Amino acid sequence: MAGIWVFAETVDGTPTPVVLELLTKARSLGEVTAVALGPSASKSVETLGKYGAKKVYVHEDPAFRDILATPAVDLLARLIEKGQPDLVIFGMTYDGRDVASRLSARLSTALIANASDVRKKDGGWAIVTPVFGGSLLVTTVPKAKAPTLVLIRPKAVAAEPAASATAPEVETLTDPVDTGKPVARVLRREKEKASGPKLEDASIIVSGGRGLGAPENFKMLDELAAELGAAVGASRAVVDAGWKPYSFQIGQTGKTVKPTVYIALGISGAMQHTVGMKGAKAIIAINKDPEAPIFKLADLGVIGDVHKIVLQLIQEVRSRKGK
Repeated sequence: MAGIWVFAETVDGTPTPVVLELLTKARSLGEVTAVALGPSASKSVETLGKYGAKKVYVHEDPAFRDILATPAVDLLARLIEKGQPDLVIFGMTYDGRDVASRLSARLSTALIANASDVRKKDGGWAIVTPVFGGSLLVTTVPKAKAPTLVLIRPKAVAAEPAASATAPEVETLTDPVDTGKPVARVLRREKEKASGPKLEDASIIVSGGRGLGAPENFKMLDELAAELGAAVGASRAVVDAGWKPYSFQIGQTGKTVKPTVYIALGISGAMQHTVGMKGAKAIIAINKDPEAPIFKLADLGVIGDVHKIVLQLIQEVRSRKGK
């Protein structure tokens, strides 16, 4: 059976959401091993096993948290030489991209980024990648030596616990970490304050574009989101204009979301944006331009002044809630 390894990023001992998605995909391809690094990584073992990991390598040296990429690459290279996996998958995150790209150079093996799926093919792997804003899917079959390295987009797979999960075998590593090299270090961490659900996890998202006209008009989106229990997102044009920080950006170069309801307000619907939200179960679009591309995706489209319509929508929601 093929050996599939997952780079399991954790935060304070909790696997990040994309890791659970990777494990769900990995267990359909072969025997799964997870590698969890950093302080409190051992706390993640139970969850990793629940989602399909049969074995977990754990190393809790603080260097994996405080030094960017280099310690993780060093350790992974040694483990891969010993364990000889067929495939190693990473989440398409900042750390995942940093570690995977360096590891690819170290091992002189193939790395496929921005993948949405991985399948078995003729004893190897077929990796599906969306291009041109998701309008075309390209399938790549690497011929380089094993292991193949793949970066998978968040939300490409729905995370599901394994049907017959068992406690994984755990190998705790204690070999020393080289911190003497010239490396990039983390100097400070800041936690972003949030008043509502996280954008990636929200079941309802209210998202705004340049059609709102001015940054202060996002206040009405905040009001609508508060009434609906929704998260607020933004298009790249809004972020580039400095109206909202990058953490709000949805799209090919931002976050990929799959909410139950996506409400697009003043968003034209460029492919760069729609590739990050077209997986929503229901899309509602409000735009004054009847030719806006977003209407081709929308389940419900409203042509009109977004400012007037949103204010009416807020009043209606409050009325139905008895406010």
